[in-house]
Amino acid sequence: MTRLFVPGRLCLFGEHSDWAGKYRSMNAKIVPGAAIVTGIEQGIFATARKSKMFVVTSSAPELEGVWKDFSCPMELPKLKEIARSDMFFSYCAGVASYMLEWYNVGGVHIHLDRMDMPMKSGLSSSAAICVLVCRAFNQIYKLNLNPMGEMNIAYWGELRTSSRCGRLDQACAFGVRPVKMTFDAEDVEVQDIRVKKALYWVFANLNAQKDTIRILADLNKGYPFAETEMEKQEQWALGERNQEIIDKAVEYMEEGKVEELGKLMTHAQNVFDEYVAPLCPSQLKAPKMHAVLMDPKVQRLTYGGKGVGSQGDGSIQFLARNEECQAALVEYLNSLDMPAYKLTIKPHNNL
Repeated sequence: MTRLFVPGRLCLFGEHSDWAGKYRSMNAKIVPGAAIVTGIEQGIFATARKSKMFVVTSSAPELEGVWKDFSCPMELPKLKEIARSDMFFSYCAGVASYMLEWYNVGGVHIHLDRMDMPMKSGLSSSAAICVLVCRAFNQIYKLNLNPMGEMNIAYWGELRTSSRCGRLDQACAFGVRPVKMTFDAEDVEVQDIRVKKALYWVFANLNAQKDTIRILADLNKGYPFAETEMEKQEQWALGERNQEIIDKAVEYMEEGKVEELGKLMTHAQNVFDEYVAPLCPSQLKAPKMHAVLMDPKVQRLTYGGKGVGSQGDGSIQFLARNEECQAALVEYLNSLDMPAYKLTIKPHNNL
C-alpha cells in the first residue's frame, strides 16, 4: 500500500496569465504568461493499491454526507463516458482514462483518509484530486514520472471533463514550495524560487458569491486579438506588466525583502482592478474583497494583500508582518465568518 499527499495550490501572483499565454499559439505578439504558485499546507491524504478496477473510496470525515464510493472497470470507453458526465468522479475518470490510453496500466484502489483543504475557494481542489489520481498510478505501476509529468497528465486528464482549467492549477504536483511558472502557448517552464526569509501568508474564503465561468468568458473575449482599447489594456496587464511584477516578486522573495513583497501584492491588485476588472464589472468589482483589503485592523497586521485565483469575491490572501500577526489575522478573519488558513514558506523548503 502506498501513502499519498497532494496539497492545494495558491497563486501568489500572475492569475489569469496561464490561459492568456496559451493564446500565443494563435497570436505570437502576446507576451508569455508568468505566475508564482505554491502548494499549501492543506490537501488530500490517501492510500493506493493495485486493483482490477478503478476504485475511489473515502473515510475522510470532511467528506461525510457528500461522498459516495465509486468503482468502474478499467475500460477506456466507460472511463471517457464518466469523464464527460456531470458525476462527482468525472475528474478522477478523466485522468484514469488518460493513464490507461497512454500507459496501458491496470486498475488502482484509492482511499481518501483526510481532506483538510477548502473546496471551491480558488485553491484548485479539482486539480489536486487529478494529480492524486495520476500519482497513484505513477507510484503503483512504477512509471517514473517526475512532478512535471504528473502535472501535465493531470491537466490533460481534467480537460477530458467539462472543466477548462488553466495550466497553473496543477502546480500542486510540486508540493509546498513556491515556483515560478512560464506559459508560452502549450509549453510550460517551472523554476524554483529560493526564499531568503520566512514568509507568513494567510488566505481566507470570503464566504461571498462569484461566477468563475462568467469571469473567464468575459476576459477571454480580449484574446487572441485585442479589438478595443480595454482589450489592449487587458493584454498589457496580463502580459508585459505581469512579467515585470513577477520578476520583482521573485527578486524580493530571493533577497528577503518582505515588506516590499507585500506592497507589490497591493500594487498587483491595483493593476488588475484598473486594467482587467472593467471587462467583467459584474464579478470583478468584488466589494467584499476590497472592503477586507481596506479594513484598518487587517492593514495593521499585514504588508499587503490581493485576490486569489480568478479574482472576485471568492478568496483573499495577505502577507502578514510576522508569525504573531499571522495568527492574529487568522483569528480575526475567522471571527468575521471568513474561514482562514496559514501558509508559512520557510527558506529551507527551497534548499
